Amino acid sequence: MSDSAGADEAAGAFKKAIEKGAEAQRDFIKSYSAVQQDAIHNFFSTLQGLTYYNAMFKTTVQSGGRISIPEAERQALNIGDGDLVQVIVIPIHRKKDTVPE
Repeated sequence: MSDSAGADEAAGAFKKAIEKGAEAQRDFIKSYSAVQQDAIHNFFSTLQGLTYYNAMFKTTVQSGGRISIPEAERQALNIGDGDLVQVIVIPIHRKKDTVPE
C-alpha cells in the first residue's frame, strides 16, 4: 500500500470517528432535552396542583393567636364555618424584636 493510500484510509477512519462522535452528541442532546422538558412539565404540573385548591395570603395574628382567612379566599375555595383546613405558617415580619422565652 502506498503512503497516499494509507493517508486516505487514515483520513477516512478519522472522518468516520468524527461523524460517530457528532451523532452521539446529537443523540445525547435529544435525550437530555427530552428529560429537561419532562422535568419542566412535571414542575409546572406540581405547581398547578399546589395552587389550584390553595390560597396564599398575608394576615395578622390577633389576640389569642387567632388568624382570619380573607373573604375572597374563603369564597374561592368554598370554605365555610366549621370546615377543617390545613394551615402552614411562615413568619414574614415580627412586631417585636425579641421572642418571649
